Amino acid sequence: MWGAYAINLATPGLRDREGQLKGADFLHFYVLGNIARMHDGGMLYDAPRQAALAKQLLRQDPGEAYLPVYGPQLSLVFMPLARLPYGLAAAAWMVSSTLAYAICCLLVLRVCPHLRKHRTTVLILATAFPGFFYMVASGQNSALPLIAFTMAFFCFRAQRPLLAGMALGLLAYKPQLGVMAAAVFIFTLEWRVIAGALIVGGGQLAAGALYFGESVLEAYFKGMVRISQTAVAVEPFLSRMHSLRSFWGMLLPGTQIAFVLYTETALAVIGVTVYCWRSSAALRLRYAIFLLGTALIDPHLTDYDLVVLMPALLLIGDFILQSAESPERDAARLLAYAAYCLPFFGPLFKNMHLQLSVPVFAGLFLVLALMIRRRTHGAPESMPVFSAAAPAEGV
Repeated sequence: MWGAYAINLATPGLRDREGQLKGADFLHFYVLGNIARMHDGGMLYDAPRQAALAKQLLRQDPGEAYLPVYGPQLSLVFMPLARLPYGLAAAAWMVSSTLAYAICCLLVLRVCPHLRKHRTTVLILATAFPGFFYMVASGQNSALPLIAFTMAFFCFRAQRPLLAGMALGLLAYKPQLGVMAAAVFIFTLEWRVIAGALIVGGGQLAAGALYFGESVLEAYFKGMVRISQTAVAVEPFLSRMHSLRSFWGMLLPGTQIAFVLYTETALAVIGVTVYCWRSSAALRLRYAIFLLGTALIDPHLTDYDLVVLMPALLLIGDFILQSAESPERDAARLLAYAAYCLPFFGPLFKNMHLQLSVPVFAGLFLVLALMIRRRTHGAPESMPVFSAAAPAEGV
């Protein structure tokens, strides 16, 4: 896949061999960065003006239009790259995303003593992971939530809940990825985590308001309300999505039953995640379940967002290698492998109206939850989330 992608990109100009804009999704962030440079808050939530600016910046019709759904703070992140021509800016962002992904994988690998014996294999698998491929190929911003989740894991491991919450607060620019975190830490009354998230999340919005003016927040929140009415435009290809919402939407297209089933199954996943997080199980196992649950309930989890599951797969892989032989461990091995590779084949199941990756994610989630239940059976639910042994985990 990487070889085919490299050949496809090896053309002069901004178009690949298929005639598509290179790093097409990055164009939206490039436009946002230029809006920040222009200091024009009124354009942040004006789709026609953004489309005109994109055409002006490229000096050609980009062929794609993007809905303005991000908070004003994201434009500030891309303002430095907006000083470069589009081609250089897109390349710089792809390289930066690759480095961020590599660093996050290496950091998690350091606390996986059983996986460290297989560094070469892990490197190959990390490079071939579908989520990483789609993130780089599309020029998306999924490296940012990956950084947030990785930082949060190490803060939890160091028993720094306020800092963990601040790391999770980085998800404010993409709030659908923070739904599970909000539910878990509210139900478990982890107020320091919540406080940290509110500090950073609120700080982001405040930065946007200070730069563009307070009116930009009103426009942003009005746009958020309209998202539900423009869901089809935001996510035109359900076969590229890998959450419970896309699963039921593909299985029962155009029906209200699909939304009801999504809501019910998402609530069940939240309930199981809260139960597991409150248990006395090892942090790596609880955090893997937390990330799987986050992906399952995300209403807009596209293939490039799957990079947030790489820490979970590494932690699960290390857990499997050190676990005693059992039916649950064997099931986890099979499901972890399927969860790794099935996202590559999502488009093949489009006409079947079935996204196979989602049942596999759910199966792996439930098997791990069952293992936690059996290992901690009889332990009081009030067991503190942060144990004194947490920093020594993985040593």
